Amino acid sequence: MATDLIRYDLLAQDALRGVVRRVLTDAARDGLPGDHHFYVTFDTRAPGVRLSNRMREKYPQEMTVVLQHQYWDLIVTEHTFEVGLSFGGIPERLLVPFEGVKGFFDPSVQFGLQFEVAGVEDEQSAGPAPRAVPQSGDSEAKVSTPAKAGSAPKAPAKAPAVEAATPDAAASEAPAGGAEVVSLDKFRKK
Repeated sequence: MATDLIRYDLLAQDALRGVVRRVLTDAARDGLPGDHHFYVTFDTRAPGVRLSNRMREKYPQEMTVVLQHQYWDLIVTEHTFEVGLSFGGIPERLLVPFEGVKGFFDPSVQFGLQFEVAGVEDEQSAGPAPRAVPQSGDSEAKVSTPAKAGSAPKAPAKAPAVEAATPDAAASEAPAGGAEVVSLDKFRKK
């Protein structure tokens, strides 16, 4: 097989991060349209991530935030987004470089992307290419740490209820320092 000197994998990741940037820019300017809301997973160890020591201790590797009802002052630049959220009733301000984003999911339309984060040592890295979240009824979507390449995600023992999709609930349900695999069925309208 020929060597990819162009690095299509990196170009594709950059283009798909542009999708996330555009969606967040539109949400910052116009608010969330319709039922759209976003789960954004990022590596807390990625260069440029700013969050409080309290949150860094609670989420030493990765964190998923929900942009739905309780967020404020969303600011999007070419390379970062910044947002205010409440965790356990305590307001926090997060700054996340797009290069640190590992996953983006909009459960209202079952659309998601998954990325690799450059510059962070992780023995579970699955390769550089982003993956679109599967959309068939029996599929599962990984919206956090990828498993080793070639392995299938395992369904969680019990998926949390959709009603608990506020930043407070997402912060309290996420395992400290661990990854969570979320089934698409969790987000399907019944």
